[in-house]
Amino acid sequence: MANLSQYGHLVHIQTIEELKLYELIPNVVWVFDIDKHGWWWGNPAAIDFWGLDSLQSLIDKDLSGDTQGARDRTLQTFELAVREGLTVDPWTTYPNGKPKTLLMMHRAVLLGPGKHRGIIAYINEQVNMGEQPENLLLMEAMRYTRVPATTFTLNGDPVVENPAATDAYNYIHNQPVSKDICPFVARFTDPAEGRACLERVKAGEEGRWDFIMQTLDGPRRHSLDIRRTRHPLNGDFLFLVVEYDFTELHEALEEVETARARLHDIAMKDALTGVHSLHYMQEAATTELAHAAVHQQALSVMFIDLDGFKSINDNFSHSAGDEVLCEVARRLQAVIPEKDLLARIGGDEYVLLSHASSRSDSEGMAQRILNCLQEPIPVEGAQARVSASIGIAGFPDDGEDLESLLKAADAAMYRVKKEGKNGFTFAQPRD
Repeated sequence: MANLSQYGHLVHIQTIEELKLYELIPNVVWVFDIDKHGWWWGNPAAIDFWGLDSLQSLIDKDLSGDTQGARDRTLQTFELAVREGLTVDPWTTYPNGKPKTLLMMHRAVLLGPGKHRGIIAYINEQVNMGEQPENLLLMEAMRYTRVPATTFTLNGDPVVENPAATDAYNYIHNQPVSKDICPFVARFTDPAEGRACLERVKAGEEGRWDFIMQTLDGPRRHSLDIRRTRHPLNGDFLFLVVEYDFTELHEALEEVETARARLHDIAMKDALTGVHSLHYMQEAATTELAHAAVHQQALSVMFIDLDGFKSINDNFSHSAGDEVLCEVARRLQAVIPEKDLLARIGGDEYVLLSHASSRSDSEGMAQRILNCLQEPIPVEGAQARVSASIGIAGFPDDGEDLESLLKAADAAMYRVKKEGKNGFTFAQPRD
């Protein structure tokens, strides 16, 4: 139910007894309940207009077959009448299944004890369409003057279009088109998408879908708002297509997404060494640990801190230190299995998430790391040497998440430092 506070200024008709005076006038007058989408009351002229024999027959008239477009327009008319007090516009109705175009006046009201939203409809006169039966359709399409709007038959042939649609697609009429492609489908860059869209419309679907359309300006991304309607004279079903160009918006969003992806990639990799970053390790470890928990598999986290790196920065340049860090990263990657994850988490610290399934496997992995660092690293015409202190924590015994595993491995690494460096040890059992 709508917020009634915004309709406090409207007349509230509580019972049909308040409408008795309307029964005395010859013009068609009815009251339509927006919230239930059905008639609330009608005078004798209205009952006769619909070919019915009683007010109750009008109230009980089944409108479940009305399109969403018809429902939307009724609500739009109510809201316009709320703002302006009175609306006057042409409507096409279908008494006895035959179209009848009318010039109708509407006032917004509230109805009954529930204060349903309603409109009083007063038929002023029947509109004479003369020799141009498409005029009403054009009038409907021209409501969307800023965007292309076209009314099509269910076979995809245009009935009427507004100038914006003509400007966008008139070139199609000057080009040879395959006989199996109707004008509606010919507007699509991908004819298969056009055919699929047309089939959805034929099946009674309405909605808003995005496609790439082949306009005079080239391929453009359009959002197509498609609503079913009917021909004002013969009653045939048609559909109205209103196209909203969002090409520039899409391109802008793509640029944002590209930039976001680029920033994400930057965040995922260590800029200096090219190995994974701590951020990546945190994301990946969540998945790896969850998988290991489900399948009852062991994992280990190795905290690798270089020994002697400070002296390199002191005795050489910082660029030499960077070279050493990059070489260490290359050597580590060369000895670890492809499925293991290596990250530099800052300065001369690396973390390895290893799929070693046993204590002996972890020992073997740690020893290979120590061995790969034994060879000196040439920098600035000299030989630099580093080793590593490695702390090892196992999942799930030493921790069930990356944070707790890192804490345990870090503590083990410091014990190696205190005991002489260039070695490894395991985390102490938890209390």
